[in-house]
Amino acid sequence: MSVSIRWTAALCGLAVLAAGGTRTWEHSSRADFEKATLKKLSLRSDGRLTLAPVFKELHDPAASFLWTVARDSRGRVFMGGNGQDNKARVYEFEAGKGRVIAELAGLAVHAIAIDAQDRVYAAASPDGKVYRLRANAEPEVFYDPKAKYIWAMAFNARGDLFIATGDKGEIHKVTAAGAGSVFFQTEETNARSLAVDPQGNVFVGTDPGGLIFRVTPAGEGFVVYQASRREITALAIGSNGSVYAAAVGVKPAPAAPSAPAAPAPAPAAPAASSSSAPARPPAPPSVIPGVTGGSEVFRIEADGYPRKLWTHATDAAYALAFDASGKLLIGTGNKGAIHRLDDDLLSTQVVTAAPTQVTGIMQGPAGALYVVTGNIGKLFQLGPEIEKEGSVESVALDAGFFTYWGRMNYGGTLDGGQVKLETRSGNLESTRRNWSNWAGVVLNSSGGRVTSPAARFLQYRVTLSAAPDGKTPGVGSVDVAFLPKNVAPVVEVVESTPANYRYAPQSLTLSTSSSLTLPSLTRTPAASANSAPSPSAEAPASTVNYAKGFIGARWLARDDNGDSLLSTLEIRGDKETGWKVLKADIRERNISWDSTAFQDGYYLLRVTVTDSPSNPPHLALMGQLEGYPFVIDNSPPRITGLAATRNGARVDARWQATDALNIISKAEYSLDGAEWKTVEPTTRLSDSQQHDYVLTLDTVAAGERTLAVRVTDDYDNVVVEKTVIR
Repeated sequence: MSVSIRWTAALCGLAVLAAGGTRTWEHSSRADFEKATLKKLSLRSDGRLTLAPVFKELHDPAASFLWTVARDSRGRVFMGGNGQDNKARVYEFEAGKGRVIAELAGLAVHAIAIDAQDRVYAAASPDGKVYRLRANAEPEVFYDPKAKYIWAMAFNARGDLFIATGDKGEIHKVTAAGAGSVFFQTEETNARSLAVDPQGNVFVGTDPGGLIFRVTPAGEGFVVYQASRREITALAIGSNGSVYAAAVGVKPAPAAPSAPAAPAPAPAAPAASSSSAPARPPAPPSVIPGVTGGSEVFRIEADGYPRKLWTHATDAAYALAFDASGKLLIGTGNKGAIHRLDDDLLSTQVVTAAPTQVTGIMQGPAGALYVVTGNIGKLFQLGPEIEKEGSVESVALDAGFFTYWGRMNYGGTLDGGQVKLETRSGNLESTRRNWSNWAGVVLNSSGGRVTSPAARFLQYRVTLSAAPDGKTPGVGSVDVAFLPKNVAPVVEVVESTPANYRYAPQSLTLSTSSSLTLPSLTRTPAASANSAPSPSAEAPASTVNYAKGFIGARWLARDDNGDSLLSTLEIRGDKETGWKVLKADIRERNISWDSTAFQDGYYLLRVTVTDSPSNPPHLALMGQLEGYPFVIDNSPPRITGLAATRNGARVDARWQATDALNIISKAEYSLDGAEWKTVEPTTRLSDSQQHDYVLTLDTVAAGERTLAVRVTDDYDNVVVEKTVIR
């Protein structure tokens, strides 16, 4: 769902204000409303909702699919398709009643044409023939194109019948007497659709190349357009001579070139090949095979210029027709939607049929339209009347946790009609049960206060009612203000950082030898009763740089409202009772300070966070956490008992090192200022605050010598003592 969040100053009429100011769900685009449930409403591509034309079922012939529809001058409607037993049938609807008038050899009837004398011609597939139907008589074979499939038929003004076939992609021309032959060869697998213009030009759409041919009355062909999709499912001729075409499917990838094969004996006569699986299958299954890649509709102007007018990522276009005002209608599959092109930029999803495919549309009397469908095959009438009432019901809108509701508004025009707003709320994502009842919004101008109980989820319903003169109101946007209940922020981890390192400004660049990278600071928070489960909170890894005497802290804090936080860091000694503020109003989640201003010893840190930047002062909340004790130690160890005695060329030295707070990490010696060398304690392990050291030097030259010893503790505090050897 496309949801914009709008921030306003306050939400009047609520006893409690929530974090971060008022937020707003705003639905104003086609994508917003497509996810909602529309009942008797049309949806324009710019997001405008209006009452839909009346869409009513006229006849249910118990067919799996109806593929085509035609109407004669007497008003009789003829439909071709297949029954639930997969037998090719032609149905007639007249004076409110329907019946089967023919059962043909084959699996489905994909094409019906009616001549100037109201004679009905129907074509069955596969291995199809064209039959002429007569009242109270058996169907007679009118023409056999010797083709596997017959996809479309149309008459020209002279009474010649043109037949689009597959699997050889031929167009046949048949005279009124039934004499016919191949009129044009497309060199495609299927001549999939056709239409004849007033000048007698035949336009042909193909599969799998997605080509549109213009074939003159003399049989001369010219490709006027090559679509980017594989199949031209429908063609329609506009009043100004423009050609409209629907294209679906993804073209097959070009075959990789192969190495020349050795000559082979001439093969036997090939059997008729099968179709390359166009959108209408030869043997109708329970549903039309999925057509990937969506579809598009384009117009080829009289001068040959092509322009794309409409595209849809998922709907597959199967039928084109014009309404009484000359606007193009598109019958689609997957959701059974009928779209109307209002102009070159705007389109409207007029209605959605309960069957999943709209396979045929044609004009009826007094501005009405006849619509046939597949899966299940039925006959419907669209318009010309407009529904008196329709509604849009949103999906459950999720505020994330317990929330107060504010004002609901709509944007649009009434034109004498009415708009009704309702809401309901709950704490279950599913709206089927255990929610509050629908509650009306008392309108003040174009909106009013939501009275549904505070909860996590909200659903709205907008009902449009027509004016007495039949005019429809229009709604182009719906917005609902909401305020999540403010919850206190949480401090999850407080950690002191290694001594003698500090956080540096980002612009400061130091070598890696003087830096440490601290691992991510992570804590999995407990789930809040009023919020959806959230992933583990985590502060990213950070770098600190060597700086003697400095120490730092870092902490992890979260706020379920998403509020901005400020932190205050306090410190106290382990023997003290009062906290001292190190720094307040910290926006980062870390800090460093010079620890040399503090006496050596054990200390505690406390972090307090507040969401005051996002809330009024009297509503701001705080969270607080103490860290574990840590040590400040800036004093060096002590060296005692340093002594060295000579025994010929050998020198024996000993001393003791002690540190008040930390482990003695290292001891070294230097003779007469030479390079420092490490000395092990008598325990061999440097793991204590006190160690004894014994050093034996075997080859010390005679004369006065100076022995220096250096001891370092874990906090990098160093002491040096020396003794003279004589």
